[in-house]
Amino acid sequence: MAGVSLFDAMGEDAAPSEPRRMSLVRLSALIAQAAGQLGRVAVEGEVHRPQTGRTGRQWFTLRDRASQISVSVSSGRRSRCRVVAGERVCVTGRLEWVNDWGQLQLAAEEVLPVGEGAIAAMIADARRRLQAEGLLTRPRRPIPLLPVRIGVVCGHEAAVRADIESVVAARFPGYPMAFLETTVSGPAAADRIVAALAELDARADVEVIVLARGGGDATALLPFSDEALCRAVAAAGTPVVSAVGHDGDHPLVDEVADLRCGTPSLAAAAVVPDRAALVATLAGRLEAIATAVSTRLSGADAALRSIDRHRAAVTGLERAGARLQRAAAQRVLVHPARELDRASRRLAALDWRSPASARVHAAGLVLAAGRAQAEALGPPRVLARGYAVVRRAADGTVVRDPAQVAAGERLDVTVAAGRLGATVEGGDHR
Repeated sequence: MAGVSLFDAMGEDAAPSEPRRMSLVRLSALIAQAAGQLGRVAVEGEVHRPQTGRTGRQWFTLRDRASQISVSVSSGRRSRCRVVAGERVCVTGRLEWVNDWGQLQLAAEEVLPVGEGAIAAMIADARRRLQAEGLLTRPRRPIPLLPVRIGVVCGHEAAVRADIESVVAARFPGYPMAFLETTVSGPAAADRIVAALAELDARADVEVIVLARGGGDATALLPFSDEALCRAVAAAGTPVVSAVGHDGDHPLVDEVADLRCGTPSLAAAAVVPDRAALVATLAGRLEAIATAVSTRLSGADAALRSIDRHRAAVTGLERAGARLQRAAAQRVLVHPARELDRASRRLAALDWRSPASARVHAAGLVLAAGRAQAEALGPPRVLARGYAVVRRAADGTVVRDPAQVAAGERLDVTVAAGRLGATVEGGDHR
């Protein structure tokens, strides 16, 4: 146990022939304490007799030619643990004492296959799951041409960061960068990379993120094929560039990222704008704009020069005269001054300041007076005053002149209370 003896954990210096009496609970506690002092360990061996419980927890025996130990994998850690019977693996975890069983077991944090073939098989399994969910064929986010700031997740080694900084210095000195250094290989590296990616993705000023790492064997690059990391890259709101290993290395994150570059230097060249090229592009566009403006001004000036201003003025006056004549034809003013004075007096007579209700009341009184006058002048009122309407009985023609009738002709006389018949005996002209 890495030089830690049970007696050291108990604080005992006595020989085994002089035992110290203690309870079983105390003994279990001392054993658990001694096991915990080892910390995290990484142990290689062969998977033997794997089992899965109802809660999703797995158990198996890790063994080699001369020894073995029980390994426990919690349900939350199963995505990081490949447990296949007969496969050689490296288990990373901590020793713990299980009181109920009275035995030591290794609580696994990560179970990774040993050997390129087994690693390739594990990556292939993860690829199939990601492919089934459509994460490998999802639409890629565009890389911004001029990002506000570029985020970089890299290891603590100086080489990768130095390579990226040298490209920045060559293409655009002083360009805003945000480097976040973390563990990029070994146990728990995938969790650290996911956390760093989330931290940069949460920053509003970071508009593209580069995952950068130097080269290494399949085991060293395994964190960048982690299924959880691939899902985090696909779910990020910021475009992600994968720059892991050398040009021949292809971790699984390459297939999920928005852009894959063979090396960190190539990734830096892809996301850091070229200042000289930008200046040249802007100068070219400004020149094109100036040329276009000059061309339009020249055309406008030529069009303006081609106008006959005297002829344009005469034509305008002629059109205005024609419009005045048409207006005069529609309204002939015999005495303009008199018409204007009359219109002014009518306008001044309008009581536009009085409330609408008062104006409506006054209009109603005028209407009532006009109606009374019309009724007074109507035929029934005239007949009521003693007048009569005389018609020829033959055709109903109203008789207005004695010359219209002859002696002995029948007449029809209408009075206020009815009608009378009469015979013409004679007539007298005025």
